[in-house]
Amino acid sequence: MNDRLPAGFPAPLLETRTVGRLTVHAIQAGGQQLDGGAMFGVVPKTLWSRRLEADAKNRIPLGMRCLLIEHDDGLVLLDTGLGNKENAKFHDIYGVENRGDDDRTALEDGLRAAGFTADDVSLVINTHLHFDHSGGNSWRAPSGEVLPTFRRARYLVQAGELDYAEHTNERTAASYFPANWHPVVAAGQFDFVRGEQEVRSGVTVRPTPGHTPHHQSVIIRSGGETLCFLGDLIPTSHHLPLPWIMGYDVEPLVTLESKRALLAQALREEWLLVFEHDAHVGFGRLAHDGKSYHLLAAG
Repeated sequence: MNDRLPAGFPAPLLETRTVGRLTVHAIQAGGQQLDGGAMFGVVPKTLWSRRLEADAKNRIPLGMRCLLIEHDDGLVLLDTGLGNKENAKFHDIYGVENRGDDDRTALEDGLRAAGFTADDVSLVINTHLHFDHSGGNSWRAPSGEVLPTFRRARYLVQAGELDYAEHTNERTAASYFPANWHPVVAAGQFDFVRGEQEVRSGVTVRPTPGHTPHHQSVIIRSGGETLCFLGDLIPTSHHLPLPWIMGYDVEPLVTLESKRALLAQALREEWLLVFEHDAHVGFGRLAHDGKSYHLLAAG
């Protein structure tokens, strides 16, 4: 991608940190704009608008941050952004800006900026299969054929999430696009877990249901340090207060309990958190003032 990022694109493209022995790269796979009311559910606009300014369509700026882990067993990628398969009308509706070089996306640009290509990735973990988290699982080639993006990788998601994605209803159908996972399943590259499991040494998937019934977050531990990739459990740093839950969540009271348990542990053990949809804050640690969680510091 050119050094001059398009207007509306959250920056930076790449942020690199260490977690113990592991090097991790936060890759901003693009920007999107979603309705602020939907993003904050029952929280009144008079409250959330103090933190984020909405545009004329009541949309707020969001990112699509993925995480690349340099692991001894091969590169591990957490979520894949939106991909290149959707049309201009879709991009306009959702305020998407994720274009990269060679008709691909910012995710591939970020991989190159980190010194890698899609063929170097050995494992892709999806927190869930909504289009803005799994769209980059596959890509549309110039021929029109849709192919797995990471042809040498295994992909992994909770088994229940795939079943949920395959059996949508009037509420959930708009979030699940089969082209994001069907080519991967057809290629025999998808693996499935049930519940909490260490999938690589120090890399554990943890069910954090609520946004979807089988949503998972990813916990990385190395050298006495811990990082948690939150996914849509806590999409931005502005969603740290326990009742600040998206209207998109299909089981908001379950989300509440998932947040309560995870944030208590994160505070106690001083985890570094990664916010997937925050347009500006990629990493942060927790504080609690006796009433509510908030961001202690970015970095």
